[in-house]
Amino acid sequence: MPSREGLDAVSASFEVEALASLDSLYRTALRLTRVPADAEDLVQETYLKAFRAADQFEPGTNLRAWLFTILHNTARNRVRDRARDSVVIDSEAVERAAEVAAFPGATSSPAPETPESLLLRDTLAPELQAAINALPDAFRQAVWLRDVEEFSYAEIARMLDIPVGTVMSRISRGRHLLYEQLHHLRPVNA
Repeated sequence: MPSREGLDAVSASFEVEALASLDSLYRTALRLTRVPADAEDLVQETYLKAFRAADQFEPGTNLRAWLFTILHNTARNRVRDRARDSVVIDSEAVERAAEVAAFPGATSSPAPETPESLLLRDTLAPELQAAINALPDAFRQAVWLRDVEEFSYAEIARMLDIPVGTVMSRISRGRHLLYEQLHHLRPVNA
């Protein structure tokens, strides 16, 4: 049995390595939830589950992929649980939204920008941002995990709990949809 000092050293290195993935987990959580507060909650819950199950992590394997698997499973469970919740309609909010839709100039102030939206605005062309956001969720997740987070097909398959062939198909179709959306925006002389 390892000594207490050995366990503390493993625990400390686990924490350091796990926390190094915080930013990329948050970016992915924000892509999944599209709401900053929900993304923060999702990342917090992911880390809580990871630290509670740290003894189940196999040293020498990909900790980052393990964390992303927890993130995606937690997100999937939240969606399933919310689908079971009853729907409450705030009729006043519906009326206000209808008024804003009828009179677009009457909006009060723009939505506050998130750190991710500021970063993406500065690093991605607006057309690319819009094209990525317009992708169906399944394609957006697969393309984001492969092209931005740079996970392997096998890692993405484990995270999303789908076959590798499905991952490859979603990435291919997602990239094709991105190409089609962006191709239509390109000037004729380009």
